[in-house]
Amino acid sequence: MTGETRYADDLVLPRMAHAKLLRSSHAHARIRGIDTTRARALPGVLAVITGADLPRVRFGILPVSQDEEALCTEKVRMVGDAVAAVAAVDEETAEQACRLIDVAWEPLPALMSIEESLAHPEVRIHEYGDGPNVHKSVALQFGDVEAAFARADLVREDTFYYEGSTHLPLEQHAAVAHWGPDGKLTLWSSTQTPHYVHRLLAKILDVPAAHVRVVAAPVGGGFGGKLDPFAHEIAACHLSRLTGRPVKIALTREEVFYVHRGRHPVLMWLKTGFTRQGDITGCHIKTWLDGGAYGSYGVASTFYTGVINPVSYKMPVYKFEGARIFTNKPPCGPKRGHGTPQPRFALEVQLDRAAEQLGLDPAAMRRRIVTEPFTKTANHLTVTTTGLAECIDRVVEASGWRTKWRGWRAGEAPSEKKRGVGLACSAYMTGAGTAIYWNAMPHSGVVLRADRSGAVALLCGATDIGQGSDSILASFAAEVLGIALKDVHVHPADTTLTPVDLGSYSSRVTLMCGMATIQAAERLRGAIFEAVAKKLEVAPGALVARGGRVGVPEDWDTAVPFAQAVELGEAMHGVLAFPGSYAPPRRAGKYKGGGVGPSPCYSYTASVVDLSVDEETGEIELHDVWIAHDVGRALNPLLVEGQVEGSVYMGIGEALMEEQVFRKGLHKTPSMLDYKSPTTLETPDIHTILVETDDPEGPFGAKEAGQGPLLPIMPAIANAVYHAVGVRIDEVPITPDKILRALEARRRGKPARVGPEKLPLFAFKEPVVVESAFGQPADAVVVRPFQAERLA
Repeated sequence: MTGETRYADDLVLPRMAHAKLLRSSHAHARIRGIDTTRARALPGVLAVITGADLPRVRFGILPVSQDEEALCTEKVRMVGDAVAAVAAVDEETAEQACRLIDVAWEPLPALMSIEESLAHPEVRIHEYGDGPNVHKSVALQFGDVEAAFARADLVREDTFYYEGSTHLPLEQHAAVAHWGPDGKLTLWSSTQTPHYVHRLLAKILDVPAAHVRVVAAPVGGGFGGKLDPFAHEIAACHLSRLTGRPVKIALTREEVFYVHRGRHPVLMWLKTGFTRQGDITGCHIKTWLDGGAYGSYGVASTFYTGVINPVSYKMPVYKFEGARIFTNKPPCGPKRGHGTPQPRFALEVQLDRAAEQLGLDPAAMRRRIVTEPFTKTANHLTVTTTGLAECIDRVVEASGWRTKWRGWRAGEAPSEKKRGVGLACSAYMTGAGTAIYWNAMPHSGVVLRADRSGAVALLCGATDIGQGSDSILASFAAEVLGIALKDVHVHPADTTLTPVDLGSYSSRVTLMCGMATIQAAERLRGAIFEAVAKKLEVAPGALVARGGRVGVPEDWDTAVPFAQAVELGEAMHGVLAFPGSYAPPRRAGKYKGGGVGPSPCYSYTASVVDLSVDEETGEIELHDVWIAHDVGRALNPLLVEGQVEGSVYMGIGEALMEEQVFRKGLHKTPSMLDYKSPTTLETPDIHTILVETDDPEGPFGAKEAGQGPLLPIMPAIANAVYHAVGVRIDEVPITPDKILRALEARRRGKPARVGPEKLPLFAFKEPVVVESAFGQPADAVVVRPFQAERLA
């Protein structure tokens, strides 16, 4: 608002140099030689490096996918792969020097789709994986799906395609590295995972981890796009070591489109059995992911295209097969929702089709089959509280669903613009149950220190990426200690000063770092209460902290100001600094792959979209979106509403216009002018409804709000388009030309549908067969002391 936030690109250090990366213009090629002679001779150039100047260490965010190089040495696998870096006195000189570097290329065949990669196993993008150009293949089965289909009154098989998209943060990636005269490295970076960047820098640069400091600068938009370690961070660090100067690298917008790690394009086949009443007897899903050139978080993304589906609805039998395929496109990874929007789109559209065939109201059918609270899913995930039924009821009532759904029929309205409504639901994790690298340590840590002034310092490793985590964590400490919010000073995401937090992803910060904050605050409060109790000659249990004072409620005139209470505590105990930590409950399924999907709790969302479609142009106009989100407890309702509405906005973009499209490896629209996303003009009125279920696993009952509300928007729009004009668009984005093609097909007597017609020839591995856990009681749910009274 005020322009005072200092992002990574705003940082300026004395004698700072600027650096640029030379990136490949080939989608697939061998590097036969790199000549940097002309670049080094350019006045103003301070250093030039290639992959030969760095330790030959491959890296990746996941231990199972160590397939990246900071600067490619033997071959490039995508347009945009970095092969050299230049540090100079300014950006212009560095750019000019990059153009003077001569690279001898041997072009290789470029594989630009799932089908091409599978059809040409002789062209290997990587030499590892579960098959030629197959990064990961997964097959899991819970119960007998064929028997489940045999019991069904209706069995549907449908295919869907979900196009890839990018995060589009307003802030481009940027980093500043300073290798100090003491031999220690500091990196300021626009990153969502400073801890993982810290670990990998030590490995890649071959320096002791104790001599590396990573500071996460304020992030101007992440959405998952700043979760990986990146080449520009590594190059900046090494160039700083060579030049003896701080070095800054700020990517251009075009570069961000190539390094993006955005939404996977996914082809899906879904088969589901239903009874006449709408109950699901069993479900089988197959997914093929276009992973791009590198692993990134792709193994996790592959699992996520299957494992979360059974959390929303009663699904007693479930089978999931998924494969991530390497192609010569920029690698995909975690974008808001991380692997779950694609299968959610498929499931919610298929549910509408089944409801139509069975003669059921789509809302009533979903309401009937919502998951029961405190039970297990078929694939052994533990559900705690679930407010999905209430979410459906609230959006149905608020939107006038029953009247509109029954009253508006495709083709009945007299005007060219046909009106329609669509509904969809979703579920999402509140933090991943397992760490990226397996360990027995906490996932989040906090240190809380009280000062004699009455101020409290909160040191946490979490990164605020716009979700408001800094203010939420401060409010937890203030709530427990009974002090003003402004008296808590948050110092986040500095690996030298703050305890480890695994990062801002999977909607984990409010719950995990929040629980650590509450634990630390309770310990601090206990020490203060012990000292104040001695002064007031009462038992510590008789004290309360509120309004900046500590005392006995019945004798509040004797209450001690908080600053004085800290002094008493310090006199008794010494420095008042207390740690807090959090590790999620151990709920991983006892089968290979069972560690992906478990979460302390799951949020739930239902949405209704009201739109109109112009049959002459195919143009879609959104009128209203009603969305109800089970947030557990809204600790800061305004922040929650902001997160929900941001999810709706992003969902509209993915549903109607956003797509990463390449031609021979080149991005067709690598700018914010050409890559279309919604503006305020395309964003309809959003009616947000917060449903509270007070989950015992969450801090003061809270669950996530940052990702789950995105998931129902795309299928709700697709279902509303069908309701308006009677055509099915089984892929996103749903563009006017696709609607016109489907309408034309209907006029010709053909199926009124646009979507994938065939599936790849691919043999999934034999599935791991596990007994279904559907309907079993949930694992023990821990009710923390600070909220036991409230829940009672």
